[in-house]
Amino acid sequence: MCYNCGCGNPNDDMGDPKNITTKTFDEAAKAEKQSREEAMKNTLDLLKRQLDSDAK
Repeated sequence: MCYNCGCGNPNDDMGDPKNITTKTFDEAAKAEKQSREEAMKNTLDLLKRQLDSDAK
């Protein structure tokens, strides 16, 4: 899924490298010297805060 389209396949960029995939998280994690899981958790935490903030 590219994570942003909702198709359910986290490794398929659907032909456009701008879509968010597991590779995106791998590259972001490497840039910050962290694990993929840490990068994903940090992203999730921020997304939750943003969505909560936007709902108010």
